[in-house]
Amino acid sequence: MEILVSGASGLIGAAVCKDLAAHGHHIAKLVRRENTGSDEVRWTPGEPLLPKSVARFDAVLHFAGKNIACRWSEKAKREIRESRLLGTVTLSEAVAAAHRESGRPHTFVSTSAIGYYGSRGDEELRENSTAGYGFLAELTKEWEAATTAAWEAGVRVVLPRLALVLSAAGGALPKMLPAFRLGLGGRIGSGRQYWSWISLEDVIGGVEFLLQQENLSGAFNFSAPQPVTNAEFTKTLAAVLHRPAIFPMPAGAARLAMGPSADELLLSSQRVLPERLLAAGYQFRDVSLREALATLLKSG
Repeated sequence: MEILVSGASGLIGAAVCKDLAAHGHHIAKLVRRENTGSDEVRWTPGEPLLPKSVARFDAVLHFAGKNIACRWSEKAKREIRESRLLGTVTLSEAVAAAHRESGRPHTFVSTSAIGYYGSRGDEELRENSTAGYGFLAELTKEWEAATTAAWEAGVRVVLPRLALVLSAAGGALPKMLPAFRLGLGGRIGSGRQYWSWISLEDVIGGVEFLLQQENLSGAFNFSAPQPVTNAEFTKTLAAVLHRPAIFPMPAGAARLAMGPSADELLLSSQRVLPERLLAAGYQFRDVSLREALATLLKSG
């Protein structure tokens, strides 16, 4: 397949590109500077992208977006929102126009997030669960709606709703390790909130699986089948590192450190199940959190 990728230098985009190339697909990357060859396409999120720029590709994968793991000032929230909506609208409209003219691209994969559901306690959340409330829930609803142009043109749109992605190469896990390696880790807040997770390997596997399933579209929960609470997560991480987990972070301390974002990033509860991926026949590589962490920390 000929595949165009945004966010190709990020944790997920780089890993997906590497694996797709290893499986014989030809990868081109969206860049914001002058392109240096046929394997690059220049774009500016928020500005029109000529349909011919994407018309030679079978699929477009959209991973670009500002990291949300920061203190949410009004400026930061505006940048987070714009980084997702402007790019998604730009690509959706270009893909739609190209598809109407030539029938290509036929697939648009645009990442989303389980923040869509808001904080829901112990409720089991499946793809047909309603959207929640809060900054991330509202953002994610807009983010998914930004693909409307591609949907209306008849493009197959796939929306992976990502849980906490575990990788030794980046993301949240490496930021947690120093404290836990010193034996200073512990639950956050009550610890009863669910932290749904997925290994980077299963993000790669899930994306590639859905690329091949031409009859599937819409939202898919990218979350391991066994979600755990924050208390379970932190206890398991400490155990894998052979350290205690006896230094909890009170909710107030989390809010002091992260500001308003703590309530949605650290203290919210999302017990997410990957119902549609499992029903389609995807076999997760990492189901047990303990085994996944042991593999990651050994390889990292």
